[in-house]
Amino acid sequence: MVAALSALNALAIDVMLPALPDIGRDFALSNDNDRQLVIVAYVALFGISQLVYGPLADAFGRRSVLLWALGIYLVGSVLCIVAPSFELFLAARALQGIGAAATRVIAVAVVRDLTEGRRMAQVMSMAMTVFMIVPIIAPGIGQLLLFIAPWRWIFGALLLYGVGVAAWAFFRLPETLAAANRRAFAPRSIAGGYATVFSDRQTIGYMIATTFLTACLFGYITCAEQLYVDVFQLGTSFPLAFAAVAIAISLGTFANSRIVMRYGMRRISNISMLWFTAVAAAHTLIAWAFGDSFWLFMGLLALGFCVFGLMSSNFNALAMANMGHVAGSASAVFGAVTATGGAILGGLIARAFDGTTTPFLVGVLLAGIGIILSVLWTERGKLALTNAAR
Repeated sequence: MVAALSALNALAIDVMLPALPDIGRDFALSNDNDRQLVIVAYVALFGISQLVYGPLADAFGRRSVLLWALGIYLVGSVLCIVAPSFELFLAARALQGIGAAATRVIAVAVVRDLTEGRRMAQVMSMAMTVFMIVPIIAPGIGQLLLFIAPWRWIFGALLLYGVGVAAWAFFRLPETLAAANRRAFAPRSIAGGYATVFSDRQTIGYMIATTFLTACLFGYITCAEQLYVDVFQLGTSFPLAFAAVAIAISLGTFANSRIVMRYGMRRISNISMLWFTAVAAAHTLIAWAFGDSFWLFMGLLALGFCVFGLMSSNFNALAMANMGHVAGSASAVFGAVTATGGAILGGLIARAFDGTTTPFLVGVLLAGIGIILSVLWTERGKLALTNAAR
């Protein structure tokens, strides 16, 4: 169920990627980069709204808050289907993001209610493995729908999936918030919960590192259609290339679920961030010196992004390690900062698109450096790279 909730968010982003050119044409957008706003509007509100859902989930429980939020998501999906203008369409996408924000907060809070430490990292990795299957198949589903129907049918598919998840949660999701951990939904209590989150160095540091990591993913997702179609001329085959990179990410995420109990969260994530940044640096230099080809781009991108899951799952668990008594608020702050910050930074990376891969590669490299600096600050300059320190 955690994976299904997470997949709802991924599906809402990835399934429409093949439809962006059609959306731009139907709404007569003069700037091709404006169609990126279809992704940005959703992600930005998805991030900010989590700040509200955290205190709500800590006060009223996980289940009821989730069900109300899924109702908001369904309303947004209906409005996307009927929106007559691009401005109203973006507002509907924002409403989808507001509703979907609860899925991220509740999913992490439920897992933290029931697990902790390396076990939490393992559970999140297993859920994320299923979750990462969505980017593999979603663009293909979107493309298939476009073969037989207008692009608005894609939002009909999102509506049906949302109804299915809501029904599953209604009948099968128990309340996992312990009575002793309930917090009053009052300004002082909310402020106290957030103060607890921002007073923990480990939570803040890994939250910042995850923001830079999320920027890489959002930057890639937002400009993927332009990279594969405009630069490499893949046309309707671009979902296949997108799926290949998603497979690399999902394999790394699955690998983390198998090895984290043995090697530990810090050691795995620290080695992975060094690998990620080194590959990004090599890719940028090679592309600058010799130019970028499709197979070079695909090979080096997959080589770097294959450790994405080894960082994200472990960063998440490390950030939540000390937050069991305020799991909803902590999950909300973590999700809001990483999603909103990642959307802004990722949007800047995508917005810099100039018909080549260079702005994207430079953006990923800078984000990788940001990840390393954040972890070094968090761990006071000590990395866990050996068995003795993990």
